[in-house]
Amino acid sequence: MTTHRPYVPFTLFALLCLAFFPLSAQHLEVGVLGGASNYLGDLSNNSRSIYIKETNLVGGLFVRYNLHELVTLRLGANYTSLSGADQNNSDPNLSARNLSFSSNVIDISVVGEFNILGYQPYNLYRPFSPYLFAGFGLFTYDPTTIYEGQTVKLRPLNTEAQGKADRPSPYGKTAFSIPFGFGLKYALSDKINLGIELGARRTTTDYLDDVSTIFVDPLELSSETAIALSNRSGEIPGSDPSQFTPGMPRGDDKSHDWFFIAGLTISYNFIDNGLVGSRARRNKGKKGCRTE
Repeated sequence: MTTHRPYVPFTLFALLCLAFFPLSAQHLEVGVLGGASNYLGDLSNNSRSIYIKETNLVGGLFVRYNLHELVTLRLGANYTSLSGADQNNSDPNLSARNLSFSSNVIDISVVGEFNILGYQPYNLYRPFSPYLFAGFGLFTYDPTTIYEGQTVKLRPLNTEAQGKADRPSPYGKTAFSIPFGFGLKYALSDKINLGIELGARRTTTDYLDDVSTIFVDPLELSSETAIALSNRSGEIPGSDPSQFTPGMPRGDDKSHDWFFIAGLTISYNFIDNGLVGSRARRNKGKKGCRTE
């Protein structure tokens, strides 16, 4: 039937993978990640640096499918909070802008890992390897800020007059990312793995922090709250809010926002064939063809 034709290329690809990689090398691995996250964007020196004080905790779960000692597929999900504030900037011109944000983030990704030395934890055959990874991701975000002691969601306010004529479209709550990075993995036994990883996410949005383009005319904004949070420079004692006039840069729309996740991992190996582990033990140290 024609409705099944889209699945043919995927089926052929899967069969080729199974034919190419030895079945005995495959196993499933489930683990957890704990560590820290950070953000790089318009509220971190206009995308030129990150600040340690804006580091937040991150926790995650992942499943690995080891196709081969060199190649691993991984599905992961992380939960963290990202934040940034002009007041953390030593540049007086940027700190005077006085914008800030915080956003809870759910990060989901599918990546391929390349184990540089080869990784085979069974019988500690290859118990250690650095690895590189890259793939495709999707994440949720919803920037907020603190105003008059209350947490206020920024997206509905359209602080840069999103949706108006000649202005960008309103941004959503999800965006794609390109995750990549490197790590180290070590097998404590043929069941337990430890690891450390540092990864970057290049996102497809410049509104992770609700800042991207220019200051707009207050008349283009829809509420008093939107006006107040579009330009917060007047909240600083002795400041001159007129220094940020309509049309002046509020952010840098030429570069998208990034975030980073670093952490320690621990995982457990589930052998997908009950004979794999026992066969590996029986054949340890044996070479050549079996004879009757």
